[in-house]
Amino acid sequence: MTSIWLRILPYIAALLIGATGAWMWQANSYEQIIATNEAARQADMARISAAGAAQASQAAEKQQAAERALADLDQKNQKEKTDGLAENEKLRRVAADSARRLRVAGSCRAGGGNVSGSAIGPSLGDAGTVELSAASGSTVFDIRAGIIADQAALRALQAYVMNVCRPSAGR
Repeated sequence: MTSIWLRILPYIAALLIGATGAWMWQANSYEQIIATNEAARQADMARISAAGAAQASQAAEKQQAAERALADLDQKNQKEKTDGLAENEKLRRVAADSARRLRVAGSCRAGGGNVSGSAIGPSLGDAGTVELSAASGSTVFDIRAGIIADQAALRALQAYVMNVCRPSAGR
């Protein structure tokens, strides 16, 4: 019986060595697969991170461009408003400082309103001017200043919608 074991022993040893080698090769193969997958995962994460950073940078650049455009629009509209109000104040001072008063072009037509035809004398004609009192003239300049401010605000809002809001709608 010992002779059988001596004959089988080299086969058993070869089988054990082969099994051990296969196990080691397989373990090494799995480690390589895991390492390759981990490297691919790290590369994917780096690409995703870079893409996110690029998108964040582009969004920040667009935001800064919109803020610059808004600041430019604000500055332009504020200058227009300031210039209009300064012109209004200049006209107000001229009217207040001189012997001249504010005159408004107007006309009175017989039978065209609350004035009867007989009440209109020969001194009032069509397309004459009416001189306003100092208080009325000041009120007209106040109204004009309000109109200038309202128009400036309207132009600013329209420019904001056209130049800041609309370009961002396509983004």
